Amino acid sequence: MSSAVTVPSGSGPAIQFKDVRIGFDEGDIFRGVSFRVEPRETMILLGETGTGKTLTLKLAAGLLAPSEGVVRVLGQEVSNMEEKDLLDFRRKVGFVFQEGALFDSMTVAENVAYRLREDRVNEEEIEPRVLEVLRFVELEQTLEMLPSELSGGMRRRVSIARALINQPPIVLYDSPTAGLDPITSQTIITLILRLRDVYGVTALLATHRLQDGFALANFHFDAETKRVVANAHNGNAAWAARSERTRFLVYRDGGIYFEGEPEEIVNSKDPYLKRFLV
Repeated sequence: MSSAVTVPSGSGPAIQFKDVRIGFDEGDIFRGVSFRVEPRETMILLGETGTGKTLTLKLAAGLLAPSEGVVRVLGQEVSNMEEKDLLDFRRKVGFVFQEGALFDSMTVAENVAYRLREDRVNEEEIEPRVLEVLRFVELEQTLEMLPSELSGGMRRRVSIARALINQPPIVLYDSPTAGLDPITSQTIITLILRLRDVYGVTALLATHRLQDGFALANFHFDAETKRVVANAHNGNAAWAARSERTRFLVYRDGGIYFEGEPEEIVNSKDPYLKRFLV
């Protein structure tokens, strides 16, 4: 896959939430949430059902606007954009939905090409771009297949291919390994590592699976060997200086309960954090 459009390090956060509040009929879900994600960083969103993990992704993608506060992505204030500007902005953000959200009546190739055709890209340009992203997720043989002919893991990989078609600098993942077996889950995590470590993609990833977050924090994709290898944290100054780090954000009761490194969760005696280790 061609190099993704990355956010230059030092240009400010790729994603920033500042005092964000949003609520619905049942009350506030967020009451003053603030955090930032640096370029090339992966932020893992944890929390019980209904605490706002998927909501965070929708706010970052401009699919929802907060009641109060600021959401800034790629230096743009998404929370205050006009709809016509949001359409242009969303081309810079890939969204991988939990269930894949593929069109059942379209082939894999048509699903992946959907955004390009919406943008009226020339047809002669579409086919090679579709083939390129499907090769990236190792599904180029599925071009003419329908979603119903694919396994759950294959549908999730097609969803990732569709999210990558515009080579976005940011990708938002909503429970990308939910419902998948361990081997297929590892395939998805390897793709996410490759996007981060080779192409510099920044990510927000909502999940119930703490092991996914630890895999992203403790391993990286080596472009030379094309393999996933463990990080040499201890005493490795070069690794400590890398920007492709992974942090965790844990939601509870309308706010951020914890923000930090995975080791802090492992070593914590806090019962709410410990439940995610089960």
